[in-house]
Amino acid sequence: MARRLLSAAAPGRLLRFTTALVIAALPLTLAGQAPAPRPAATGTWADDIIKQEGYAVPPRELADAVLAPRHLNVALSALSPDKQWFVDETGDGPVPMKTFSKPFHELGGVFVDYRANRSRAITIRNNAGIQLIAVTDGSKKPIQLPAGARVSNATWAPDSSGVAFFVHGEDATHIWFADVASGKARQLTKTPVLATLVTTFEFSDDGKSIVFVQVPENRAPMPAAPTAPSGPTVKLADADRNRLRTFPSLMSSVHDKELLEWHATGQVALLDVQKGAVRKVGAPAMVRSLDVSPDARYVRVTRMMKPFSYDVPVASFGSIEELWDTDGKVLAKVSDRPINLGVQDDSQPPDPAAGAGGGRGGQQQGKREIAWRADGRLTYVEQEPAPAGERGGATARGAAPAGADDQEPPARGGRGAQPQRKDRVYQWTAPFDEASREVVYENASRMTGHRFSPDLQVLFFSERAGQNAVETAVYLNDPAKKYTLARYRADDVYGNPGSLVSTRGTAGGGRGGAGAAAGGRGGGGGTGPVQLSADSQSVFFQGTAYDRNPSQIGPKTFIDRVAIKTGEKTRVYESDNHDVYERVTTVLDADARRFVVARESPTEVPQNFLLDGTRRIQLTRNQDFTPDITKARIERLTVERPDGFKFRVTVNLPQDYQAGTRLPAIFWFYPREFQDQESYDRPDRTFNKNAFPSFGSRSMEYFVRLGYAVVEPDSPIVGRDGQMNDNYVHDLRTNLSVVIDELDRRALVDRTRLAIGGHSYGAFSAVNAMVHTPFFKAGIAGDGAYNRTLTPIGFQSERRDLWEAPQVYLNMSPFLYANHLTGALLMYHGLADQNVGTDPTNSLRLYHALNGLGKTTALYLYPLEDHGPASKETLLDLWARWAAWLDKYVKNPQSHDSPKTRITTSSENR
Repeated sequence: MARRLLSAAAPGRLLRFTTALVIAALPLTLAGQAPAPRPAATGTWADDIIKQEGYAVPPRELADAVLAPRHLNVALSALSPDKQWFVDETGDGPVPMKTFSKPFHELGGVFVDYRANRSRAITIRNNAGIQLIAVTDGSKKPIQLPAGARVSNATWAPDSSGVAFFVHGEDATHIWFADVASGKARQLTKTPVLATLVTTFEFSDDGKSIVFVQVPENRAPMPAAPTAPSGPTVKLADADRNRLRTFPSLMSSVHDKELLEWHATGQVALLDVQKGAVRKVGAPAMVRSLDVSPDARYVRVTRMMKPFSYDVPVASFGSIEELWDTDGKVLAKVSDRPINLGVQDDSQPPDPAAGAGGGRGGQQQGKREIAWRADGRLTYVEQEPAPAGERGGATARGAAPAGADDQEPPARGGRGAQPQRKDRVYQWTAPFDEASREVVYENASRMTGHRFSPDLQVLFFSERAGQNAVETAVYLNDPAKKYTLARYRADDVYGNPGSLVSTRGTAGGGRGGAGAAAGGRGGGGGTGPVQLSADSQSVFFQGTAYDRNPSQIGPKTFIDRVAIKTGEKTRVYESDNHDVYERVTTVLDADARRFVVARESPTEVPQNFLLDGTRRIQLTRNQDFTPDITKARIERLTVERPDGFKFRVTVNLPQDYQAGTRLPAIFWFYPREFQDQESYDRPDRTFNKNAFPSFGSRSMEYFVRLGYAVVEPDSPIVGRDGQMNDNYVHDLRTNLSVVIDELDRRALVDRTRLAIGGHSYGAFSAVNAMVHTPFFKAGIAGDGAYNRTLTPIGFQSERRDLWEAPQVYLNMSPFLYANHLTGALLMYHGLADQNVGTDPTNSLRLYHALNGLGKTTALYLYPLEDHGPASKETLLDLWARWAAWLDKYVKNPQSHDSPKTRITTSSENR
């Protein structure tokens, strides 16, 4: 059921939401609490925190780590078209509850800050400032903003003269423009932006215009909620197999539909950057995306279409993509997508080579990889129609059937062979009718990732059959001749040639519609044109070379110059890999070997440098805000199960750890499924031993500050394809048992003082560990699913449904084994959890069961939080509860009495 807050809520729905908050209700203010002192001799501290009704604050050791100003560090990426400046948005830490709790509408997965006419995501995730950073020396120039402004979407003007960006006020969003030379900014829009579905804007190539969506003139009032229900919500199913996941947010009433249409309907507009004048483009419509032509004469507009549905979220609703002129006249239909109700066509396998939007039937049908070229023409790829009477889903030549790994492109003809279907690159010019379509290139096998050189004379694309991949170039004035730039196996990490460098100075990337940085026309499928050498005879590939012994020798990164016609390769950049990891983040001039690189090590925070020939100039001064965590002792172990399967374990120990000291430990894990040892080992080939450890607001490594060992074990669940979960409980037990035995043998942990925890599927597995093993004194489980009968059509990697594999679903449901729980279980759940399959009902029902069974448990329900805490108050509160729980039940169990711990419920209040 959708949820809404404040005045827009239907009376019954508002009551339901506030009733839910009574359960472990938490106030919405921090009340200025300082970090909690942690007494040397624990006593009532942990008990008080566990029972506290208001937001709690953890010990300073944890609070300082959680709130460390990592947002002040810079990663240079948004380069100006003239390659002189980077633009950087500066944050100010986790969002406060005052902002996080602003009222919003929830409509089938669309969340709208209705007061400000924008997506709630923009309201709660934005930045406090904008700065320009010079490529030459790293000097900074702040952009002058209005007091208290919140900003996002900083986008370079194509001529590099300035930066456009959103300024978000309490009740409106506007587009502003800042001049690079002066740093001064001015407001461009007078009518507020409508940033509900389209949350970006886009420059024309000359920088004179910006296309965006604004609030329509003479807009009707927002539909009012009915004073009484008008009838039931009607949901109907027929004989189709609608294999839908358990979506958490769905439309549920006629009023929901009315609200969605009202919030989605906006006016497409062209904004004159110099004058601030606005030209309306067409009539208001439910616009989902925009892409303006280079000359701003045409706009690709994707509109959301009715009917709406109560069974699938808004993202699955139908849409139509059209070409409009600036008067709003529809010149052509580019594509349409009917509503996706999850109907499964079992007659056709999925095509692994189909790429984005691929799906079943051997290929994506219709136009694909649609993009504007720099000359104002559209480019796209489309396969020739299937012969009359043949299903359009027949597997195309050059595309491997599902499950095939080693096929070469099939030969022509042959007994039983499907007729060859050619793949074609088209260019489409005004007036965008059938007669204005022209085939630029035709290929015998399927093409993906098509792109052009800056002068549009060379076409680049990939071909793939199974794992065999080829990167190809074709001169369009001689299309009969194909040039192979690279040939490799996609699953061979040691032989991967890298990716083509774009004119943006990065591998891949480029323009993909409203909101992307300006410039870079000429790509296909949303990528920028391919960078050529100064003599136009070569391209550049950027990649990473991994050693076959990655635990001892770190990876190197490289850029190769490859001659288009001969394939001759010359290395123009190769990084050092002696205890450091360095990679090119921006190619300024590959011929001149001028790059911006990021350099880091296990103990050195990433910094950006300018490499200019033999000169190396540091551009950033980033800081390590938790150096003791960075320098914590890390043990990386490989353990072996009785069946011979080997897997990895990481143990984080305090910086001052003394060998032989057995520490209390918290296991934090997330099991994954594999078919065999080889498939498990494969990701380890790209292990980077020289990477700087990345910490965030929920990094469990912070517990080393309180004297814990933090154990991060892999937990492979191994079995035949599609049947791995048949072994879930057995492998879970065995994995944990061998890890604990090995850590005990090494005298790293005290096996009598262990806790286990995880988030989402890790939470589900942590509770399974507590009901199927006797190893743990306590557990922490967040935003989990504990009853697999509530996800009956599949979950995680499990594709069998409940009725195909009933015993698997039942065995994997810790709710059904709640009576076997050992240890004290802390659960937490965001009441607005939007993850598929982890509705808060899971935690509420498990708490109810454990309470009734006399088990030690606590449940903390967090208002407004999604699948993972985001607000400052919630983050601090969670760390306080975790620390207190572990202190009481793991670290110092003898210093506490152990009554059954419960959180007050609404029924008790009544």
